Formats: sequence, structure tokens, C-alpha cells
Amino acid sequence: MQRRMGEAVARVARKVNDTVENKTDSLDLANCKLMTFPVGIYKAMRSVTEGIHRISLANNDLKSITSRFVTTFSQLRELNLAGNYLHRLPEEITSLLHLRAINLSRNRFRHFPEPLATVTSLEIIDLEENEIAEVPSEKLASMASLRSLNLRDNPVSREVRLLVRPLIPFDLLLSPEKPIPEA
Repeated sequence: MQRRMGEAVARVARKVNDTVENKTDSLDLANCKLMTFPVGIYKAMRSVTEGIHRISLANNDLKSITSRFVTTFSQLRELNLAGNYLHRLPEEITSLLHLRAINLSRNRFRHFPEPLATVTSLEIIDLEENEIAEVPSEKLASMASLRSLNLRDNPVSREVRLLVRPLIPFDLLLSPEKPIPEA
């Protein structure tokens, strides 16, 4: 087990070093078995954080994202957090003024992460396969840049389905409604 953990740490270190050395605008830490965002990365990347526009932390074991993560990578345009155990986002997510796309599919959200509704630059929100039943339709309708909201495989209520459609100027992706079982 220690050997596997050592290999995982080495893989993360290699990916961080590649990003820093090559001054790329992306950091891909998907599938690294991360339970938290490693604090050492902040120090290792301090010279390039302003140039990071895309981060993938998909398919890890993250239960939360810290405000420090959000404020450190303030220039993000794309954030992929799919396939984790997230159920909320820090309020500081509203400070990501350049964020255009966020993937939160296959997480544990029970409620729509409302701080997203105030990120005016967001064009794409993917919340597929969560546990969301209610959405703040009026707040979403006021998001001028939003082009696509994916809520497939969420238990979105019938009332929300009927209410949301006429209000929204963007593509809303929902799973087909299941027939109501007869008693």
C-alpha cells in the first residue's frame, strides 16, 4: 500500500513539475487518488498560478475544495471536478471572474451550488449524476453568459421541469421524465 501511495505522490509531483517547467496553462491531476488538494502544490506552482487557465481534478476522492484553492487559481477558465465526493463549493468560487466551464458531474450535490449563479462569465455548468431536485430558476435565467446546464440523471422535480423551461435562454439537459407508478 505504501508503494502505491508513493507512486501516486510521484505521479502528482511529475505532473506539477511538467506544468511549471513547460509553463503550460493546464494542470491535470485527474485520477490521482487525491483526498485533498496537496498544500505543497501551492508553493511549487507559485510562479505560474496566474497562467493556469484549466485544472482537472476529475476522478479523485475529493470531499471539498478550499477557498485557498479558488483564490490561488484566480485565472481559471475551466475547472473539472467530475467524479469526486463534493457536496458544496466555497463562496469564493464567485471570485473566478474568467470561469467559463465547470464540470461537477458525478458528485454528491443535493442542492444546486448557488454561488455558481453569480459567476457571470459561466457558459457551461455540468451537474449530471448528482442528487439535485430543486434549481434556482430565476437566478439561472439572469445568467447572461450561460449557454448550457446539464442536469441529466438528477431527481429534478416535475414542478421545476415545468417552471424552468420558459424562463431559461440556454440549453437545459434533463433526463427523460420517468412515468409515475400507478398505486
